Amino acid sequence: MGMEAWRCCLLVGMLLLMAVSGGEAQLSPSFYQLTCPNVESIVRQAVVKKLSQTFVTVPATLRLFFHDCFVEGCDASVMVASRSGDAEKDAPDNLSLAGDGFDTVIKAKQDVEARCPGVVSCADILAIAARDVVVLSGGPDFAVELGRRDGLISQAERVAGRLPGPDFDLNRLSDLFRMNNLTTHDMIALAGAHTVGFSHCSRFAGRLYSSAVDPSLNPAYARLLMRACPRDVDPTIAVNMDPFTPTVFDNLYYRNLLNGEGLFSSDQVLFTNLLSKPAVKRFAANQTSFFGAFATAMVRLGRVGVKTGSQGEIRNDCTAFN
Repeated sequence: MGMEAWRCCLLVGMLLLMAVSGGEAQLSPSFYQLTCPNVESIVRQAVVKKLSQTFVTVPATLRLFFHDCFVEGCDASVMVASRSGDAEKDAPDNLSLAGDGFDTVIKAKQDVEARCPGVVSCADILAIAARDVVVLSGGPDFAVELGRRDGLISQAERVAGRLPGPDFDLNRLSDLFRMNNLTTHDMIALAGAHTVGFSHCSRFAGRLYSSAVDPSLNPAYARLLMRACPRDVDPTIAVNMDPFTPTVFDNLYYRNLLNGEGLFSSDQVLFTNLLSKPAVKRFAANQTSFFGAFATAMVRLGRVGVKTGSQGEIRNDCTAFN
């Protein structure tokens, strides 16, 4: 049997196996080895190009991946646009998602479609891009499991209560992550993505302008935030979550928590709560430990609510169902 004939038979066999197993098919880093072997390099090139235009690509793509996975699972349902404004992305909790994240996935999908039409899901492209922005900003590399299908549901009304808020305490954070088969340790590690994050002032203004300044805030940091976000600040103004190395994926987020410089109360509670404090101190002291935990947690996050086989589709356009 010739090499081409052998490859053809193997591909047919794989497709038959997927058809039989349906939703039981397992994710694998080599899922597209025969059908689109260069998919990761194609996506990487698109991400590099987008990143050269704006660093916002990094936090925007990471946050998009997280928001997608926690609502309906990692199925690119957050990408869908609706003329009536009732898709997942239109929910109040998603209105602050930066457009650069969406644009990164859309551009990467277009490039992939030009080489491998109808083969790679938007959900997988988002997962690859999320890994790539971490690596390109100095964070850990890791293998991305692939084989997701794009979801068939995207509704704004299904978002409420599924995403963490900036004022969540440790119990609420842990419960929410546990609902998604993620541990408290995973949650603490994934919070480290805030090292390249930013936030609009309204998300933390309550820590500054209630009856008193939140006592868990470092006073000097609180004054810095007040200068950046006065009471009547423009609602479009945003501040970096790590004020020292905001464009580098490092462990400074955790070192900031040790100094009372967590932007959200849901950040600072990771250090003030005795249950999570040891992990924060370990990550603050050892970046390698943080990187390993973050990579593991990202792979686990990428398995949340995955659709395979007939449970979903391969969208032609990430913003619309086929």
